[in-house]
Amino acid sequence: MTMLKLFGIVFFCSLLSPSQEVLSGLSCAVSPGAMQNVLSDAIIHNGLLQQHLQGLVLPNIVGDGGVRGSPTSITGLHLVKAGLPKLSVVLLPGIGVQLIIDSKLELSGNCLVGLLSDIIAILVDVKITANIKCTNFESGTVQVVIEDCLCILGAIKIKILSGLLSLSVNDIVLNQLRATLPGLLCPIVDFVINLVNIQLMGTLNAVIPVGTAGTIHYQLASLPFTSGMFLGMDLDGVVKQVGGSIIPHDSSASALPPLLDKLLVLGLRQSFLNAAVSLLIQIPPQTFACSPEVFSGASRLQEAILTLAPSGCSTCRGTSPLIIRLTLSGNPLILLEENKATVELSVTIQMFFERLDGSILNVLLLKADLGLNALVSIAGGKLVLGLSLGSTSLSMESSEVGINSISNLKPHCSSLLTENFLPLINGALGVGIPLPNVLGIPFVNVDFRI
Repeated sequence: MTMLKLFGIVFFCSLLSPSQEVLSGLSCAVSPGAMQNVLSDAIIHNGLLQQHLQGLVLPNIVGDGGVRGSPTSITGLHLVKAGLPKLSVVLLPGIGVQLIIDSKLELSGNCLVGLLSDIIAILVDVKITANIKCTNFESGTVQVVIEDCLCILGAIKIKILSGLLSLSVNDIVLNQLRATLPGLLCPIVDFVINLVNIQLMGTLNAVIPVGTAGTIHYQLASLPFTSGMFLGMDLDGVVKQVGGSIIPHDSSASALPPLLDKLLVLGLRQSFLNAAVSLLIQIPPQTFACSPEVFSGASRLQEAILTLAPSGCSTCRGTSPLIIRLTLSGNPLILLEENKATVELSVTIQMFFERLDGSILNVLLLKADLGLNALVSIAGGKLVLGLSLGSTSLSMESSEVGINSISNLKPHCSSLLTENFLPLINGALGVGIPLPNVLGIPFVNVDFRI
């Protein structure tokens, strides 16, 4: 199962509990096999390790005590074939990741014992254990170093074409391989790991378009963290509108919750999600005539307004239908609680009549503070929010016709916003917040919690 925690939202995914003294966020974790598969693909199945092993050349072996005490020399010893390695991953708390690579190497060279020359073939099992640590975090990038590399030789089979292999030659070869192979293989693994780091870390430093609204430049917010249970990565992003203006947000580090049985935990913080939601919800003012075609409760709303105005708003009679203008006020705010996400936003509702002479009579200017319940999901590699109206707080800003009580208007305004404004918001959010292709692991069958 693939799981992610956005720091703000955790993709296992889980939103941080209020009891934790950290910024709220969403987080997810990826199943243990997923990251191991990614590393196996990058290091082994793409042929990267085998490619760099092909240049493996061992130093000449020279010794005494061959047939009848003749000197022995083995030259041109090189790798003929590397069996398909097997890779496994172990987490090292507070250090990083341990890679264990098992392979079988087939070596060949020329063997000269006394005056007898022959072809020597060597088959050796190797087990390379490398402890990998991330360090030197700067501007969203990290350096990967191998703190310890251990190369253990297993079974070794030595054959000479003629079949005349003395015990002394066998001992000379065994001793030389044990002395030289680790010093040759560990630098190759180190080089390959650094190439893979550049490739995989590039997935965490990506600029992704957000529909036509702008872009998000994802980066690591801090050094990756390891425990005995998971590898944690805190993600952040620069959110830009079309034209290049940045939507600011708090980039303070957040903590990841322990998620059992998940190897990789990712996070996006609440402040980042606020910036991303603000980017998506760029809705221009909506102006329309209050009619049944656009709002089922139009006649009831207009009648309620005329009733609230002193003397039934005699100046309103004989004018055009009531005109309504809905305008988003300020930026939306996403709030994350345990197992719950809500979006708060404000809308101004201007209601006016157009007189026959073209002048405008402002009947009411209202402010509606909305609490919207958010259904969070991941689809197509994107974080998608679906909103429904949870609460409405209505306040009056002004009235040119003497209205001073709006308590009876709340249900009508709630219906108006539900029918006319909420679909626009959900349409804008439907584009989704694109997520980076972290380590090449697709967000498929993601399970997350807030």
